[in-house]
Amino acid sequence: MSSPAARAADARPEPADPSEPREGRTRRPRRRRPRPRNEAPAVPAGDLPPVEDAELDALAERVPALTLQEAHRLGRRLDTVRRTRDVTARARAGAGIKAAIETAEQRIAARQAAVPTIRYPEALPVSARREDIAAAIRDHQVVIVAGETGSGKTTQIPKICLELGRGVRGLIGHTQPRRLAARTVAARIAEELGTELGDAVGWKVRFTDHVGENTLVKLMTDGILLAELAGDKMLRQYDTLIIDEAHERSLNIDFILGYLTQLLPQRPDLKVIITSATIDVDRFAKHFDAPVVEVSGRSYPVETRYRPIVDLDDPDHDPDRDQLDAIGDAVAELQREGDGDILVFLPGEREIRDTTEALAKRDFRNTELLPLYARLSTAEQHRVFAKLPHSGRRVVLATNVAETSLTVPGIRYVIDTGTARISRYSRRLKVQRLPIEKVSQASANQRAGRCGRVADGICIRLYSEDDFDARPEFTDPEILRTNLASVVLQMISLDLGELTEFPFVERPDPRAVADGIALLQELGALDDRKLTAVGRALAALPVDPRLGRMLVEADRNGCLREVLVIAAALSVQDPRERPAEQRQAADAKHARFNGEWTAGGSTLDAGGSDFLAFVNLWRYVAEQREELSGNRFRRLLRDEFLHYLRIREWQDLHAQLRQAARNAGLALNEVDADPDRIHMAVLSGLLSQVGLRDDGPERGDRNKDRRSTGREFLGARGARFMIFPGSPLAKKPPRWVMAAELVETSRLFARTAARIQPEWIEPLAGHLVKRTYSEPHWSRKRAAAVATERVTLYGIPIVVGRSVDFGRIDPETSRDLFIRHALVEGDWDTRHRFFHANRELLEDVEELEHRARRRDLVVDEETLVAFYEERIPAHVVSGRHFDSWWKKESRKHPDLLDFTEEMLRTAQAAGVDRSAYPDHVEAGGLTLPLSYAFEPGARSDGVTVDVPVAALHQVDPTPFTWQVPGLREELVTALIRTLPKQLRRLYSPAPDHARAVLARLQAGQEPLLDGLERELGRMRGVEIPREAWELDRLPEHLTVTFRVVDEAGREVARGTDLEALRRRLAPKVREELAAAGVDIEKTGATTWSFGTLPREHPIRRGSHTVTGFPGLVDRGTSVDVRVFPTAAERDPAHHRGVRRLLLLETSSPVRQVQRDLDNAAKLALSRNPHGSVAALLDDCVTAAAHHLIAAAGGPAWDERSYARLRKLFADRLAATTLQVLHAVRGVLVVWHRVQAQLSDLRAPVLAAGVADITAQVNALVGPGFATAAGANRLADVARYLEAVERRIEKLRADPARDAEWTAQVRVVSDEYAAELAALPPGVEPGPELREIRWMIEELRVGLYAHPMRTRYPVSIKRIQKAIDDLA
Repeated sequence: MSSPAARAADARPEPADPSEPREGRTRRPRRRRPRPRNEAPAVPAGDLPPVEDAELDALAERVPALTLQEAHRLGRRLDTVRRTRDVTARARAGAGIKAAIETAEQRIAARQAAVPTIRYPEALPVSARREDIAAAIRDHQVVIVAGETGSGKTTQIPKICLELGRGVRGLIGHTQPRRLAARTVAARIAEELGTELGDAVGWKVRFTDHVGENTLVKLMTDGILLAELAGDKMLRQYDTLIIDEAHERSLNIDFILGYLTQLLPQRPDLKVIITSATIDVDRFAKHFDAPVVEVSGRSYPVETRYRPIVDLDDPDHDPDRDQLDAIGDAVAELQREGDGDILVFLPGEREIRDTTEALAKRDFRNTELLPLYARLSTAEQHRVFAKLPHSGRRVVLATNVAETSLTVPGIRYVIDTGTARISRYSRRLKVQRLPIEKVSQASANQRAGRCGRVADGICIRLYSEDDFDARPEFTDPEILRTNLASVVLQMISLDLGELTEFPFVERPDPRAVADGIALLQELGALDDRKLTAVGRALAALPVDPRLGRMLVEADRNGCLREVLVIAAALSVQDPRERPAEQRQAADAKHARFNGEWTAGGSTLDAGGSDFLAFVNLWRYVAEQREELSGNRFRRLLRDEFLHYLRIREWQDLHAQLRQAARNAGLALNEVDADPDRIHMAVLSGLLSQVGLRDDGPERGDRNKDRRSTGREFLGARGARFMIFPGSPLAKKPPRWVMAAELVETSRLFARTAARIQPEWIEPLAGHLVKRTYSEPHWSRKRAAAVATERVTLYGIPIVVGRSVDFGRIDPETSRDLFIRHALVEGDWDTRHRFFHANRELLEDVEELEHRARRRDLVVDEETLVAFYEERIPAHVVSGRHFDSWWKKESRKHPDLLDFTEEMLRTAQAAGVDRSAYPDHVEAGGLTLPLSYAFEPGARSDGVTVDVPVAALHQVDPTPFTWQVPGLREELVTALIRTLPKQLRRLYSPAPDHARAVLARLQAGQEPLLDGLERELGRMRGVEIPREAWELDRLPEHLTVTFRVVDEAGREVARGTDLEALRRRLAPKVREELAAAGVDIEKTGATTWSFGTLPREHPIRRGSHTVTGFPGLVDRGTSVDVRVFPTAAERDPAHHRGVRRLLLLETSSPVRQVQRDLDNAAKLALSRNPHGSVAALLDDCVTAAAHHLIAAAGGPAWDERSYARLRKLFADRLAATTLQVLHAVRGVLVVWHRVQAQLSDLRAPVLAAGVADITAQVNALVGPGFATAAGANRLADVARYLEAVERRIEKLRADPARDAEWTAQVRVVSDEYAAELAALPPGVEPGPELREIRWMIEELRVGLYAHPMRTRYPVSIKRIQKAIDDLA
């Protein structure tokens, strides 16, 4: 996060030690303008003589000899005195100026005396050109000195300026791109001048100022000079500026040169010397219209050798040779050249580690391998630069930090890989990238110059000469490859005019300027190219604008104390060291700060946040600093892999930032801040560096790398990045993350990251987000139009699917939705009288459309919309707006919004007979409501009748076969069209025949199909069978739908098949009847204790009266009184219930009967289908009881009739049981013979006949057969078994004939089975249907046992007629 502002932090006053106790939010003391150094004290008025103009003129003549700053200041004071009318004030001011001039003259004399004796090293090339350089400086305001590395420009030009008399009235400012260079160059010049460092030659970098009263030459970083512009726009403390290493074209250098271009016309006394080792001389000369003085080459010649990694021109080249092999071969080659250290240039730390390992494996003799890169610890850097004697050869593996004016001592050989990581700003991603690129020719020559300082050198380039020639001559200036937000902020702050007009040496890309402006707008610093309050605060803070924005937000969130620590940490190099050989141990030490950490009595859980880890580290270091002595503290830092100087730098910057924050009006918080609030403050500066985790490839995206699934993040503008592996969040990435840096190396990585919540983003990025709205629709709940909002920040969705009020977004559409949905369609919850009256009137008119199945009887929706639009003002877009308007309007025009029936009906509505579509229908003694729906394809389309569930079995289906009068003709027409073609053509045209046949019928007197079959058949003399009607071809709306409802009117079921509904809902019907008949039902009765049972019981369910049928139910050991839905279900159950109750109250005759049986009878009865004699005897008793009840006229319904039956049972049950038992014995005797004969029929040809006989016998004689057949039928059962015996004899003789008879019997037996299956659940066969079964048995006697006689004449036709008569 470097920037001109961040790198210019040095110029601000250094505050107190950062380890002092925490401060609360206190009011800042009033600031007073400080008195300039060494200013003469104020002179008391006393009896001073008046000051004449001549005296002032004399003072003015002495001013130009003073220092530039004092001359300007005192000159302005003299001008003020000349304008002063007050004699006393004028005298006092004049005396003060005179004293100040005298003091200033003493100071200028002291500075003049401080100029040391100047000597030049004759060995340096620049010494030979010092006269030419001096002449150029004397005669021109700007001079460009161009010379190769080693020429001595940096150290000798300040001395030439001193010799010219510069540096006395103002400082000779000498800028260096790096702090290390500023310090070492200052020391070198002071040494050559024979003075102490800090006297004639001083230096100033961030946090360190060694410039005294008599300092003539001031070495400093270019960031220091840049920062001084804020307080000294005219740079009056300098009479000469030397901009060194201008070839680097850093952002600071380009900005300073552009600023000087504007300043020089206003400061004709200011001299500017621009120096560089390799420089685009023509560009600078043209820009400043300045002369160029070129200095000859290096101190020693350098031989350049080209050794490409893979030399395609060499027929013996190894295609698999890599860079590590090439470096190893080059080291081996240089070792053969003689003594001297080797400097190897590599692009990054990883390559340095890989190369170190590769060279170590080669085991070069007496060779020490030393890494050199920016993150290296101080001790390891000291090993490289120390001028200590050493044995053997050193191989220094360095990044491009070694290209600067710093000299690595003892270097005679250079190996140049030709690549470097060069910071570039991606305009697409809006992030800073660090790709590995080929260096320019200038950089390559600079690297070669590193080995010509001490002796003849050799530079081996691991690329071809053609490759070198094809490279760009110079590296792109930083201004063309970095974000310009800081530059833009400073230019606007310094009021330097329009950005496009600023005289940059090389004008930046307008898109880069736009990006810088965009970043400042993102941070809220600019509003229409003017600084906002946030922007002014950012300009006052010596940090990158992003970090400054964090501090401003931290002040609002009450967490400035913590964010100051974070901002300072992000502005300096990471103090945590990771030595290559101890990386694991270092990571373990540093990991402590990623979780909970307690210091000073408070605990902060970093939760994996890299930002909060800095806060924990800060608190730990401060705590240890207070407890330990200086040496022990340093040892602790070293043992815990913390860089002492970087910690100091962090503390110094924190102190400076704290003071700058106070000056900007920001206040520290007294209590510990919540981690979320800290992160929100940090987020304010990183809005374009947030990411949403990509949880997997979308469908169809098969080319996406699944290995990164769940670890890759979607960033701003489509960027995709991963969290840097060193972060604790890398192993388990959160859903949302923010990062202090997005840096592209092998891929785009997020460095210094933390988990965030998406809801934090929108409040901070309200001016940046894009909002899109989709699916605008009416919301009944909100009484307003709403839309689905999607909020994105640089393409990242931060809000998805949020419903928002659409009225403020699109009032016109919202008004239309309100009118259409709320007022016209009625989708609104309101109490307005007109609304409900209009809805009722509209629904009434629309109901006629549903009944008549037409859409032309009511005015269309647009007519109603127009009605409301004419009357409701445009600002009414929701229910809330309407309520507010109507509250006032209804007082003046209460009928303004009322509908009338005339306006709603069309002319066609007059031709519709409403009586043809009744509201109710009579069926089964019930009046059932009808509803209509004209919704083709919908479940409710057509006519629907509501049937109470309790009355489901009572409803007569006949009226519903006729449909309502308005649809009856359409129904009959459709039915005719379902007939087969040979019949259908007899009734064409179908509508005419439908009208004709309906004229012959009386609606509701019979099922419609019965009448149609009869009358249509008569009309054409044909017979229409029931199966001819293809009812499934009928349009659905012509079949009445039965909607079964409970007592509360809730739908239970619906369908068009009434019988199917009855079967399905039988349990529900029973439940309803039980609930309704609770006053009559009873359980567990063992005697008649319930008075008289009514044959019918009226039940009120809702608005209907339903008939229930009470009766008894046999429960084995007791009986229940229950209400049945139909008499058909009740009667057989009641008969059994009365029988059970009588048997419970009558002594069992079983013992008496058993006593009367002889042994033969007992033997015959022992083999029975019941499984035991006891079960058989129970069956006989039950059959006898059934017979007695039937003989007495049926079951009892009251206590009196029950008593008669009870007496009958007491008198005759035993005798009747004995009679039944004798009849059963007769049946079993024949059954035994049949079973024996069947066991002998084993021939396969007889199998079908045997199976049919077995099924017949099992049906006749099974468990409970006596009761099932009845006492009067037992003789017939014995006869049927005797007929089976005769059938068996005939089966043996002629199986084919038996099969023919079986086929004939199956015709009627199948029809009988179908009738049984059609019975509703719980309904037993009636006497007529049971008789069909015995008719079929008589038919078997007639077919199989002829000449045995049947009880009555029987045939297949007689049986079929009996079945037909059942209907």
